[in-house]
Amino acid sequence: MNINSAHTSSSTLSKKSIYSITPFTVLDYPDKTSCIIWFSGCNMRCVYCYNPEIVLGKGRLSFVDISGFLESRKHLLDAVVLSGGECLLHDSVLDIVKALKDMGFLVKIDTNGSRPLMLKSLIEKSLIDYVSLDFKATSYKFETITLSNFYPQFEESLKILNNSGVNFEVRTTVHSSLLGLQDIESMAETLYKLGYKGIYFLQHFCNDKASLGNPGESWFGNELNDMSKNNLEIIFR
Repeated sequence: MNINSAHTSSSTLSKKSIYSITPFTVLDYPDKTSCIIWFSGCNMRCVYCYNPEIVLGKGRLSFVDISGFLESRKHLLDAVVLSGGECLLHDSVLDIVKALKDMGFLVKIDTNGSRPLMLKSLIEKSLIDYVSLDFKATSYKFETITLSNFYPQFEESLKILNNSGVNFEVRTTVHSSLLGLQDIESMAETLYKLGYKGIYFLQHFCNDKASLGNPGESWFGNELNDMSKNNLEIIFR
């Protein structure tokens, strides 16, 4: 890979913003084989977060460090997923995505929605193919659960995606002590009112994983499968 091409900057691609890489997955990009680049750092501190070492950790790798691996996966993997932490915190992500597209990969972004302008820039440059947007909580619980005040930015990111033509999904990790059934119903109604027409995915908090805030065990059972749809398709996975 020529990192000195007109499309990329060698200085940004040399920044150690990456915590680690998962070399293969069939779960993180719908119907595609991919790898995951995990970016260090996050501007939220979600109490249920499964990746405290990434959120609190420092970057250990640069894109240059992993470029050899990526070159070896051309024509073997369909896509690269950028996750974290929050990948859009890093200005280097623009050049990284350009480099990935030059290598022929589809690119998926996992984001908490806190950086709508960065998201918009990537979309306007036709650099991303799929987005997973995390809907952390209702507006009235957002700060308590995420220890941040980025709810307005989440709504702006959703509006940008609604108008973008890019394939995307909205997902929520559900912990019974943090979000009740009425909260989830309210969130589904919010998505509908904001014009979201895709599937709203609910994900159980996994009790067997260490989390950032140690919220304890979640007791939700089949009741998530029986939620009313609120004019929106809701799928538990």
